[in-house]
Amino acid sequence: MEVDSAQEQPTGVCPHFHAAIELIGKRWTGAILSALIEGPQRFGELAGAVPGMSDRLLSRRLRELESEGLVGRQVEAGSPVRVTYSLTEAGAELGPAISELKSWAKRWRAE
Repeated sequence: MEVDSAQEQPTGVCPHFHAAIELIGKRWTGAILSALIEGPQRFGELAGAVPGMSDRLLSRRLRELESEGLVGRQVEAGSPVRVTYSLTEAGAELGPAISELKSWAKRWRAE
């Protein structure tokens, strides 16, 4: 790895950036975050917003995003119990990056 002599720091890929890309780059994760940018949603709404993903995988990804602090889960008492998912402050801060990625995809990833 090269070292920038002016800063005395490695010039390779930032480990924080790499960890973030690995997290949000997992299959379906970007789509889930994109759907939640629109506002809080229940599980069934998310499943409909991200067609083609199994309920099991959606559940797994939501747990991962919750454990990473990007998604919050609110349980409403009652019968049946209702669970609403929303972005945390950290998750919401991804909004501009996701918006830019959507714009890039529209320009460069033609169907």
